[in-house]
Amino acid sequence: MNAPDVEVVVARYGEDVSWTAELGYPVTVYDKSGRPGPLALPNIGRESHTYLTHIIRRYADLAAFTVFVQGAPFEHMPVGTTPAAFAARIAQDVRLGVTFTGFAAFKLKCDRLGRPHDMADPAKHGHRPGFGKDIPVGEVYRRLFGDPVPETFLTPAPAGMLFVARERILARPLAFYHRALALVVADPDDAHNTGHAFERLWQIVFRGKKKTPPAAGGMMPPDPSSREMV
Repeated sequence: MNAPDVEVVVARYGEDVSWTAELGYPVTVYDKSGRPGPLALPNIGRESHTYLTHIIRRYADLAAFTVFVQGAPFEHMPVGTTPAAFAARIAQDVRLGVTFTGFAAFKLKCDRLGRPHDMADPAKHGHRPGFGKDIPVGEVYRRLFGDPVPETFLTPAPAGMLFVARERILARPLAFYHRALALVVADPDDAHNTGHAFERLWQIVFRGKKKTPPAAGGMMPPDPSSREMV
């Protein structure tokens, strides 16, 4: 089949995703609620598991631009954002030839442990197994790329909401995404916040170059272009 110019990929648990009908773009909703269906996925690894699964499944026929979002994205966007405004923003990014950007109303800068973060706020995250723990951004970076770990990371696409061009996804081989997914699957309940760490790393994941398969020991050769230093 011919890949659409834009595809919106939604990581859903129990959210009302009727808003997607107003976007005017093809939408793929992966459901982690436990309901059966062709796009049902196990409820593991946060949205990182969903996004990586989509990339692996569709690697050969990705849309020219993919929008990755959670089931209830508007709470993280500028106040008053509507589905129509979101669709207009997507159209603008396509028109301008943007290859990577985020949709959240904020950006993040953190250290190797994801600090500052609010994982210790029981009102927000007490229901998650990773509550009270740091986010292993540096460790996941090391395991993904193998090169020296930056001291700080700038995250322009937090909250698991991002726009990425096909060329940026394909800049890394399929084997890379299989290895990334394996990291997430190994922490299925996100008890160590592995899936959460990807939220701080997507801008680096999608800034690579085609390379040879991983060297012995499971690490990719050093990739200077993948570093995000501030």
